[in-house]
Amino acid sequence: MINMAKVLLSCLLLFAFVVVSCSATTYTVGDTSGWDISTNLETWVADKNFKVGDALVFQYSSSNSVDEVTKKNYDTCDTTDVLASYGNGNTSVPLTRAGDRYFVSGNRLYCLGGMKLHVHIDGDDTTLSPAMAPNAVAGSDQNPATTFQQSPSSKKNTPVSNGVVNFPPNILSLVYVALVAATLG
Repeated sequence: MINMAKVLLSCLLLFAFVVVSCSATTYTVGDTSGWDISTNLETWVADKNFKVGDALVFQYSSSNSVDEVTKKNYDTCDTTDVLASYGNGNTSVPLTRAGDRYFVSGNRLYCLGGMKLHVHIDGDDTTLSPAMAPNAVAGSDQNPATTFQQSPSSKKNTPVSNGVVNFPPNILSLVYVALVAATLG
């Protein structure tokens, strides 16, 4: 009976680790203002801690667009050579790797006016494979990255599960040792 209680406790602990590790956050860029020339994106991004598995949602009018660019192109607002371009008005970009990502308005004048975003994604150099990334539905004119539709009324940062268990490398070893100790001990 005591061994069964230890096994049950171990399973509950493992489940708790999985639940905590599965959450991701969807950030609506600019909150209720959205991706717009009037939004102070430097202030918006200042208190955010992005992690691998999170997603950025850009909501904007049909006259705007979002381009993902290199740091050099971000600094100069150069939109002639972009990594990805989005223009469907409701774009979600999954953050699938640690590091820096750069986004600018497709309108160079808007970019020069401050409509650009640099995000740093924390992680342990983990990269989510495309199969593990959040599901996406193609947008109307995205190139080459994926987008998916989200209700325009959901303009808040909402924790969601993306179905990915994103453990730090040493946590699995710790859980394994705890399970073995509980079972044998």
